[in-house]
This record gives sequence, structure tokens and C-alpha cells, in this order.
Amino acid sequence: MTKQTADHRHLLGAPIRDRILDEVRTYVDAAGQMGKIVSIAIDGTAEVEVYIRNQARIAAKVGLDFDQQIWPRDITQNVCKTRIQQMNDDPSVLGIIIQRPLPSHINIRSLQSAVHPLKDIEGMNPASIGNIVYSDIALVPCTAAASVEMIKATGLTLAGLEVVMIGHSEIVGRPAAMMLMAEGATVTICHHMTRSVAMHSRRADVVLVAVGSPHFIGPDMIKPGAAVIDIGINQITTDDGTSRIVGDVDTAAVTEVAGWITPVPGGVGPVTVAVLMRNAVIAHQRQRQSGWRT
Repeated sequence: MTKQTADHRHLLGAPIRDRILDEVRTYVDAAGQMGKIVSIAIDGTAEVEVYIRNQARIAAKVGLDFDQQIWPRDITQNVCKTRIQQMNDDPSVLGIIIQRPLPSHINIRSLQSAVHPLKDIEGMNPASIGNIVYSDIALVPCTAAASVEMIKATGLTLAGLEVVMIGHSEIVGRPAAMMLMAEGATVTICHHMTRSVAMHSRRADVVLVAVGSPHFIGPDMIKPGAAVIDIGINQITTDDGTSRIVGDVDTAAVTEVAGWITPVPGGVGPVTVAVLMRNAVIAHQRQRQSGWRT
């Protein structure tokens, strides 16, 4: 693995995001009217509204229609599923996003299962995730796919690469691991019951971490020259009382060891929303292939 100079160790998300969005924009311009992306939030919070605004802004940038729907907090599970079924049957709807978090009385997995796989641009329907087992990695969870894009941006060959995934959530860790295996990487998954995470991470060519623990990964856990993909997003309060966002990696310390490292913010995050737009393009292509669209 080639050691990067200090000036080039930070693997920024913006250039990767821009490349993906340029490809999406080219497709949208050629395809014409593709239908709309529908964003569903239930009693949306200020944090959710920030995510929605960003998605809407990026959708407008690539020429995709974006419909923001805020459903009332007291809506029932059955009504939610009925509305989603109507969207599944509506040819004007290209893709569906279910914003999180949801009220406690709403089962997120049930709603994700209700979204038709051909309109599942988040890649969260169990069928979409299950397809990864069969190396069908076209419509997959966006953050997991963004993490794989970051690895590819290093120029490393995925086939035969030794990868350690720290964190095994259903929306990031597990699908990312399966995607990497589909590309030929050798993947080890570590989790809260792993006896020695460092024993595994120190031998890896690439370490991905998504555990939700600030500065969980230090320089003693990384092999010199390895690529480190930080998927964590944590808000911490500094000694002066201000808040800031940090990842799961002690970036300043690990930068001196790693060959590549993604900063937080500015790393995986910008690529995630670009992958969401690319998933909309893939959904359109598959809907055409299935005869849903002409």
C-alpha cells in the first residue's frame, strides 16, 4: 500500500460527491421527466428538516423533482402503509424516502418493507439488502455505498483487500461488509462482543468504523499506511461549552499513521446524499426494464 504524504491523507467527500452528481445530472438531462422523489417525515424535528433541505437542494441541482411530505405525529401504522402502497402504485413517484427518527408507535422496518423494491432508493427494503448476498449491489443503503465509494477513491484494488468493519448495524456495517465481499475483499466484522478490536484492525488494509463513539479509534489501532473510513457522527461539547461534530476516529492522531483518512464532517456524509440521487437513477432504469416506465 502506498503511503500518502501528510497533505494528501485526508480523503474528502466533495470531489467524489461532485463526480457522482455530474453522472446523475447527465442521465436526468437525457431521460427527461423521471417522476418525483417523495420524502416522508412524521412530525419532523429540526434535525430531520436539515437533512430534508439538503436532499431537496441536491435533487434540484441534478434536476430531480422532490416532494416533501410531513405527516402528523398521531398517524397510525396502517395509514402510513396505505399511503406508501398508493405511492407504489403511482407512476408519478420515482422513489420514496422514509426520514428517521419516527415516533415510537411507528415500526420503521414495517414501513421500509412496504416500499416497493423498485422505488426503494434508500436501499432499506429487506429485499434490497438481501440482494447484496447475491452480489446485486445496485440499490443498497446509501451510507454503506458511500463508504465503499470512499475506499474506491483511494485507488486500492478491492479484490483480495483485507478489510475490517467495526460496527454491525443493519443500515451501515452489515451491508457495507457484504458489498465489499461482493467486490472480492476479505472482510472481518467487529462488534461490541469482539474480544480485541485492535487485534483485528491493526492487520487491516482498510478500516471502516461506525459505532457512534467519539474518538474510538486511535493511532495504535491502525496499521501504517492503511485507509481509515470514519462513518461516525457524534456531537460533543468542548471545554469552552461549544458543540462540534466529530467522528469515531481520533483524526488528528490517526492522520500521522494512516495512508488515507476521511474527515468528519466532510468525508462520507457528502457522498451519502449523492448516492441517494444515483439510486434514483438506478430505480428509474430498473422501472423501465420492468415495464413500469416507457
